[in-house]
Amino acid sequence: MEMTTNMLPNPTPPSITTSFTDGTCTVHIPESLTVTEAVSFQQICQAIFRDHTDLKKLTLDFSATTFMDSSGLGSLVICRRLCEKNHAALDLEEVGPQVMMVLSMTDLDKVFTISQQTPDEEKSSTRLSELRTISTHPSVNSKAKRAIDIVGGLIGLIITSLLYIPIAIAIYIDDPGPILFSQIRCSWMGRRFQIWKFRSMVVDAESLKETVKNEVEGPLFKNENDPRVTKVGRFLRKSSLDEFPQFWNVLKGDMSLVGTRPPTPAEIEDYEVPAWQRLNVKPGLTGEWQVSGRSTIKKFEDVIRLDMRYQENWSLMYDIKLIVKTVLVLFTKESGAA
Repeated sequence: MEMTTNMLPNPTPPSITTSFTDGTCTVHIPESLTVTEAVSFQQICQAIFRDHTDLKKLTLDFSATTFMDSSGLGSLVICRRLCEKNHAALDLEEVGPQVMMVLSMTDLDKVFTISQQTPDEEKSSTRLSELRTISTHPSVNSKAKRAIDIVGGLIGLIITSLLYIPIAIAIYIDDPGPILFSQIRCSWMGRRFQIWKFRSMVVDAESLKETVKNEVEGPLFKNENDPRVTKVGRFLRKSSLDEFPQFWNVLKGDMSLVGTRPPTPAEIEDYEVPAWQRLNVKPGLTGEWQVSGRSTIKKFEDVIRLDMRYQENWSLMYDIKLIVKTVLVLFTKESGAA
């Protein structure tokens, strides 16, 4: 027997509908899945599993969807987590070329079970051409910003190469082991990349993380007097020299000279939908968080506030202003690791 429900009790946009058939629920995703719709979609998923504890499968119908930003991606990740928690299968059906491209760029096409729309070659070509001009934030497609990143990345790598040998010797003498430290972080729209730093912690720092108290509220992790940090590491962090290898990430395009703080995959797993908005821009080597006293930031909501302030105020001149402020901060007692 089939039962159709136009709306769940939660207040949601009229374009989001659901239908139930023999243990399967289908959610019809609206044309645009941005922060407002994404929050409502999350509420719908939560209500579905609250009211239908025997649900075996959740199907998301994307036949009408033509645009999705980082908040939309976040709501899909949250939905997947809910399905796993409730032992229900999750399928994405009738996924169009626009949404498929976003999923592919962020490698989420490898995570979800997806069936695509039958392509209409003429329409698909037009839509994909239009999608290339779409950005969740103007900074992402700014050629001038990218040019500054390339020049800055090259200059930064030249400086890094000059500093490498003395820094490497100091690191090895203080705590023998690898000179560089790499970690997976999340870039624009949650796309994962490998970030590089000069190692500032003991070799087995990751395995010791659970022994260190987290002094920051929310999904971030920070301890001002982290015992895993070496003596040389404290100097590198204080001077921000530990971050110089990230000029390679800037040159590759994973990061920008100026942007938001790059989160780890574990951090974004705990994000609610609104927090995903910080991924609408590329992460930066510096940004609002660095010039606003990064060592004193103890609340995740303050990080979000600074990230959104950057997105709202962005311009090339604003980037240059933040770069100048960063240089000044590095020569004051306010500098410190993020």
